[in-house]
Amino acid sequence: MVKGELIETKNDGSFRDIVMSSIVFNALKEQLKVTKKTSEYVFCVSNGNPLDRDNFRNWVWYPLLRYLELDKRTLYTIRHIGATIFLVAGESPKFIARQMGHTSTEMLFKVYSRFVPNLTRNDGGAMERLIRSQVNLDK
Repeated sequence: MVKGELIETKNDGSFRDIVMSSIVFNALKEQLKVTKKTSEYVFCVSNGNPLDRDNFRNWVWYPLLRYLELDKRTLYTIRHIGATIFLVAGESPKFIARQMGHTSTEMLFKVYSRFVPNLTRNDGGAMERLIRSQVNLDK
C-alpha cells in the first residue's frame, strides 16, 4: 500500500515469503479477529479502509515517540530496528538479508554492522575460545 493505493512490489526481490515467529503470527491472528468484521486488512481504520500512513505517523507514531521521550524519527526506522534486533539475537546474516529483501548480505553489513558491537567478532576472541575449548592450554 503506497499513498493509499495497492501496488505491485518495486522489484522481484521485494516480493518474498517472510519467516514469521509464532509470537508475531499469533498476535496478527488475534488482531484480524477484531478487524475482519469490517475489513480484509489486519490493520485498518474504523470504516475498514487501510491505515493512512500520514495519519498513523502524525496521530500515533510521533505521539508515541514523544511519550517515550525519544527523538523524532521516521516510520522506516522500524525496519532498521528489526534488522538490528535480528543481528543482536544472533540470526544468520544471510537469513536476515533474505527477510529484508536484499539479494546479498553486503547491504546488511554496510548499514547495520555499526550498530552492533563486535558483530563480525573480528577481535580474535572467537578463535581463541574455540582453540581453548579443544586444547588445554592453561597448564
